[in-house]
Order: sequence, then C-alpha cells, then structure tokens
Amino acid sequence: MIALLIVDIQYDFLPGGALSVPNGNEVIPIINQIQDKFDLVVATQDWHPNNHKSFASNHTNKKIFDKIILNGIEQILWPNHCVQESLGANFHKDLSTRKIEAIFRKGMDPGIDSYSAFFDNGHNKATGLVSYFKGRNIDKIFIAGLAGDFCVYYSAKDALYEGFKVVIIEDAIRSIDNNNYLLIKKELVQRDTKIITSNEII
Repeated sequence: MIALLIVDIQYDFLPGGALSVPNGNEVIPIINQIQDKFDLVVATQDWHPNNHKSFASNHTNKKIFDKIILNGIEQILWPNHCVQESLGANFHKDLSTRKIEAIFRKGMDPGIDSYSAFFDNGHNKATGLVSYFKGRNIDKIFIAGLAGDFCVYYSAKDALYEGFKVVIIEDAIRSIDNNNYLLIKKELVQRDTKIITSNEII
C-alpha cells in the first residue's frame, strides 16, 4: 500500500507568508493532480504556540536566522510563523483536502522544534504517524510539500529509519536553499530514497 504525505502547504510557507519558500505555490496544482493515485493521503501542519522557542522574537538580542542551542540541539531562529489558529497556519485555499484522511500537527511543544512529520527534532515525542501508517499497511511513502531542505528532508529521514520505502516527488517540493537541497538529495539517494517527478505517477 502506498501513501502520499503532504508536508506543510500553509500560507506562512507560501509567497507573501512569514517564512515563504521561493515558488512554493507552484507545488499546489501538482499535489492536487496526483492525490487520486494513492491508497492513503495525509498532511502535516506546523502548529506553533506564540511562545515557541524557535521564534527569534522570544529571545533577547537575537535576530532571525541566528543559531542557538535549544535543549542540546542546534536551532535556527525563525520569524514567527504558523502560529496556532492564525491565518498563516491554515492550509492554502487552493490545496484540495478532499482526499486527506488525517492531519498531523507538529511543533506544538514550545521547547523544541519539529521539522519531521514523525518526531520532534530530539526524537523525544512521536506524532503517531508511524503507527497510523503501519495500521493502514502502508509500506511506501511518497512525499511532497515544503520545504525540501527542512521538513520534507527530516520526514524522509525518519520514514527511512522506521523502515518505510521513501519516494520524493521532486517537482512537488520547493526548498528554502536549493544548494542545500542538492546536498540533501545526494544523502537521501545514498540511503535508497527514490527521486521521481509527478509524471511518473500520472
């Protein structure tokens, strides 16, 4: 059984948002087009409290994109984004949610960031997605969404660690830093991640 994991298609990660991924809006029609090809479709949603420690605004004398150590882990300080119940945290209105059976929210603990769809960055708390997929007999996960060099990447790594086959739909992701994504892509391919385009699904 195969699943499509749609990562963080939220206003704050799209052009005009607080932490916009360049050309992030381009993935939406692709994701809409491919959803019917999967046995299961799920989505993630960044869902931060206002006092989240990954926000630069919650640290004295720190600015956006500074790095700190947070609970023993290097943390990039981000602009406030995807704050719970804000417009920026909503899925984009053009994203089709008809096929999405479950939404997994992440980043709710103010003391640790959560890039992956499966665990927080310290692997202290699971979102429940591993059990959900296994309960639905999913063995292969196709990943699309934002951003390729952060939440997509960490989700792919954790999926591999949990024993799933992983496929990145490359034209259905966009990255904050494309050079960083190219390095990540090499790592994922070496770990048996398959990289495809949506045309190979359609």
